[in-house]
Amino acid sequence: MERTRQAIAYLDTHVVVWLYAGEITRLGTKAKQAIEQHDLYFSPLVELELKYLHEVNKLTVNANDILKELAGTIGLKIRHNSFSLVTNYALKMSWTRDLFDRLITAEAAIHNDLLITSDRRILQHYEYAVW
Repeated sequence: MERTRQAIAYLDTHVVVWLYAGEITRLGTKAKQAIEQHDLYFSPLVELELKYLHEVNKLTVNANDILKELAGTIGLKIRHNSFSLVTNYALKMSWTRDLFDRLITAEAAIHNDLLITSDRRILQHYEYAVW
């Protein structure tokens, strides 16, 4: 039985940051359309990556503040999938060595959900990635 995509779109970490910063012009046309047409979610791995970026001073705002703001403004929600399920999907993805990209993509892949990203490797390898 073929799986179908849900009306869900995951946001990659950089998309979360750009939306928080109001940098809508950085988004691709398909990304903007997907944001308008889908329920928006983020993987817990996005929260972890935001925390990491804050700790290494690449972000001045902490993860909680970013995600809380976007929950209120665009209805962004966290999606909880079993970590073992996510890692089982990630084990099949040998096209990247970036752990965050691999796990964020794997989480979207569990249900063939869209992943909004500008990452070229993800766009090349995950059929439901849009930009």
